[in-house]
Amino acid sequence: MKFKNLFVGDTDNTFIQFFRYCFVGGFAFVVDFGVMTLLTEVFSVYPVVSSTISFIAGLVVNYLLSTFWIFKNSKIKNRFAEFLAFALIGVIGLGINAAIIWLFQNPLATGLVFGGESAVVNGETKYFWLWGIQYYHIGKIVSTVVVFLWNFCGRKFILFDKSKK
Repeated sequence: MKFKNLFVGDTDNTFIQFFRYCFVGGFAFVVDFGVMTLLTEVFSVYPVVSSTISFIAGLVVNYLLSTFWIFKNSKIKNRFAEFLAFALIGVIGLGINAAIIWLFQNPLATGLVFGGESAVVNGETKYFWLWGIQYYHIGKIVSTVVVFLWNFCGRKFILFDKSKK
């Protein structure tokens, strides 16, 4: 395998697709994490709500880049239906994402299971872990890994794997 093949040209090679999906997922994560933090910190949106909105922004970015660069052979020929199937896989991921964020923001944070401290900031209790990192940020990182693997496998093997036609 040539180095160039990792970045250029169509491929059905799962390793190359996963490699590319890491870049796409990384960029979508930056969009997702940035929107979530902006909504939560600047606009005081509750973390589960801001995480949901940011997840949708990341989903759209992921779809556009995935269909352009990674998965060219969809089982569904209608683009709108393809996006709906892509989004359905993402919505399942959204449920996983919201559950993990909630778990870290509520039972784990309020019980301070992993240590840390709480502080009242502008009348709202905030829960911090090491170095002032808030629990919802840790939850977002954990959920990103879990949802990343779910999304890649779901999209690769359910929606785009042409060998299963």
